[in-house]
Amino acid sequence: MKSALAQVRTYERSVRLLMVNQFTINLGFYMLMPYLAAHLSGTLGLAGWVVGLVLGVRNFSQQGMFLVGGTLADRFGYKPLIVAGCVLRTAGFATLGLVDSLVALIAASAATGLAGALFNPAVRAYLAADAGERRVEAFALFNVFYQAGILLGPLVGMVLTGVDFRITCLVAAGIFALLSVVQIRALPTRRADHPKDEEEQDREGVLTQWRGIIANRPFLLFSGAMIGSYVLSFQVYLALPLEVRRVGGDGQFGTAAVAMLFAVSGLSTIVGQTRVTAWCKARYQAGQALARGLAAMGLAFVPLLTATALPVPESGAGLWLLAAVPPALAALLLAVGTMIAYPFEMDTIVRLSGDRLVATHYGLYNTICGIGITLGNLLTGAALDAAREAGMPALPWISLCVLGFGCAAALYGLHRTGRLATPAADPRPVAA
Repeated sequence: MKSALAQVRTYERSVRLLMVNQFTINLGFYMLMPYLAAHLSGTLGLAGWVVGLVLGVRNFSQQGMFLVGGTLADRFGYKPLIVAGCVLRTAGFATLGLVDSLVALIAASAATGLAGALFNPAVRAYLAADAGERRVEAFALFNVFYQAGILLGPLVGMVLTGVDFRITCLVAAGIFALLSVVQIRALPTRRADHPKDEEEQDREGVLTQWRGIIANRPFLLFSGAMIGSYVLSFQVYLALPLEVRRVGGDGQFGTAAVAMLFAVSGLSTIVGQTRVTAWCKARYQAGQALARGLAAMGLAFVPLLTATALPVPESGAGLWLLAAVPPALAALLLAVGTMIAYPFEMDTIVRLSGDRLVATHYGLYNTICGIGITLGNLLTGAALDAAREAGMPALPWISLCVLGFGCAAALYGLHRTGRLATPAADPRPVAA
């Protein structure tokens, strides 16, 4: 972490501020969201379908509005959208803690989702613009701050929620309010460095711009191939915890083992991200690194696949090891795969956009991957149910391995055919 902080100081103020902002955004978000469902069902006594509705509205409003948020950022500038998103999330989080009517809860949930759709594409486009030729390294550092917020947020939220969930909501809202003020005062105004393009964008209609992006075949192929990385990485929240509890039970051990999954994922990224990125950049082109990252994510489920061939002890240390170790290894390999792929993924989006309408490209990319995550999780859940009913515990892990290797092959194919090539010549040799 010290090495990462030393590298951060080599960037200009706007880049440093964006990284700290992302840490703070994730801190505030993850101190509240993991405990929202329990508040809705427990404290407020809402039915399960109502809890699902409130949470689903947040996800839908964010995924569905990413393209709009990116388009607005390209048209009006990155800073206004970042500030607007933080202000909206301030209001949304405060409302979640202060109201109990269903209509108000749904409105607050939609506001928190829309807030993410406003600032996420703008932050990434801003970071890409100001990092310049050091984009890959900047996104590696960005991921360190991103994961640090995810790691710390639930711990802070656990302490605050132990007192009162309303306090958690108000503290989270206060964090976003403070963040809004800091960005208004300290974040420089930023638009793309292409004045002619900006004039052209102002003359173009939004639908014309969207049609142009949809006609960008390499970008769409890349987006489709990368869906697998998001489906696989999301299994830290879905399949891995379910496997821990299937083998080890729902008691204290199961809770501790699930917590360990998140700790392994977050800490490994904080410690290793910049080193992994530097090592990969010295040896691979972007497409090669992306393919290797997806292959590593596919390999992540091999320990779980192997464990299905072992007999499950009835109790004792053997049971605990079988319940905890394979999922922890899977979480570690998923983190390694993400560390390899993520900085090159963010850089590739910029390159495939031609440095034009970058935030809009990020917005559409997030929407495509968000739809993919939803469908992928439905299929993963179906595979888990089918495996349990048919007595075939290996089925989900085989499916996820195949998904990872298939997406890796697709990315390598895009790389070999030049669809992920940089506009300028890349001096690194092409490896087989």
